[in-house]
Order: sequence, then structure tokens, then C-alpha cells
Amino acid sequence: MNGEPLRSKVVLQNVLGMHMRPARWFVELVSKFKSSVSVCKGDREPVDGRSILSLISLGAEQGTELILEVSGPDQQEAMNALVELVANFIKEDEDEEWSPPSLTSGGS
Repeated sequence: MNGEPLRSKVVLQNVLGMHMRPARWFVELVSKFKSSVSVCKGDREPVDGRSILSLISLGAEQGTELILEVSGPDQQEAMNALVELVANFIKEDEDEEWSPPSLTSGGS
């Protein structure tokens, strides 16, 4: 494990932003990893990436830049999966039956 947490900026592209369904997917994916995950919007305090309500409380709309911070034994794998998931949130608005590949194809 690297002592330094990983940080990555992501921009929400989907029209509805971080609403209940993407927040649920995010939390489900985070739960597959041992690393801790926090999400920050602007100058607000980071929120726990394992809490749907905390993620929704960010009020992250389309175009919002979020900073993901991941720290732990599988931090690189977790960060890669989370960045991919956020990049694909837009598909949810286009197809009600779409579900994130990271959640259906197993993880760690």
C-alpha cells in the first residue's frame, strides 16, 4: 500500500447529476474495495463515498467537478473503477436498463 492517497478530478456529465441511482451505484462499487473513499465538491468538506445520502447532499449537478480521494490497500484498482463508473453515468440517462459493468462483472 502506498502511504499517499490517490486523488482524481471527475466531472459529472449526465443530465441529472449525482441523484439516487448513480449514488447507489457509486456506493455499491466502493463497497467492493477495502480502501476508504471520500468525495469533495469545491471547498466543501469531503463526504464518505460509502454513504448514498452524503453523496446526494453534495448537490452535484451536470458539469460539477468532484475530487475523489482513495486510500488503502487496493486504492489504484478502486480509483480506476470509480473514475470509469462516473464517466459512464451519462448512459443511465439514455437507457433505463443500463447498469454499470463494474457492478455486474465482479470486482475484488
